[in-house]
Amino acid sequence: MRTGLLAKKVGMTRLFNAEGNQVPVTVLDVNGVQVVAQRTKEKDGYTAIQLGIGSRKANRVNKPTRGHYAKAKVEPKRRLVEFRVDEKNLVAVGAELAASHFLPGQFVDVTGTSIGKGFAGAMKRWNFRGLEATHGVSVVHRSHGSVGQRQDPGKVFRGKKMAGHLGDEQVTVQNLQVMSVDDEQGFVFLQGAIPGMEGGYVEVRDAVKHKMPAKAPVPAAVKAAAEKKE
Repeated sequence: MRTGLLAKKVGMTRLFNAEGNQVPVTVLDVNGVQVVAQRTKEKDGYTAIQLGIGSRKANRVNKPTRGHYAKAKVEPKRRLVEFRVDEKNLVAVGAELAASHFLPGQFVDVTGTSIGKGFAGAMKRWNFRGLEATHGVSVVHRSHGSVGQRQDPGKVFRGKKMAGHLGDEQVTVQNLQVMSVDDEQGFVFLQGAIPGMEGGYVEVRDAVKHKMPAKAPVPAAVKAAAEKKE
């Protein structure tokens, strides 16, 4: 298992495949993704690497966190996330990862925070059909209807689908295909939509339901190495 990438959602556009059909894609910006720390089994009990993306002013970061970045000799980051990896796939602290970490044609899983929509009714939140538009139904056409039974059990069961807060939760979309990679500009183009709003940060990993391509860089595609190759 190798590391994933942190990315910033830029927005959506379209690309054309070999048959000339247009494909909707989401553009991800992976510039400035650096390894901030390593987690080892001997010291921490598990193996992982900590990645950071974005930038923050030093005076906006508390003293312990500034020390954490100073130890790694990297600038303060906007977002930090740990990715579990095998011991042989640890990446050196300070290394900057490249967009070519993922290859065109491979499948990835994307985790992000969905757009918050506030308090929503049952029809919008759970796709309920609502009540009848006539036949005696008045005013309550969009209500969810009955939520319980009779005297027995005499309560509403936990987890009942009702109106409430919608969105602003962690969502993972699986099996999105990488349509194109722009290593020079640091962009990854994924087929379809991903959770979150434009400007939000997402985690991109190798798909768990597909085999990783044989030519995928292991342990990771490091930017300095990619520039030398060119």
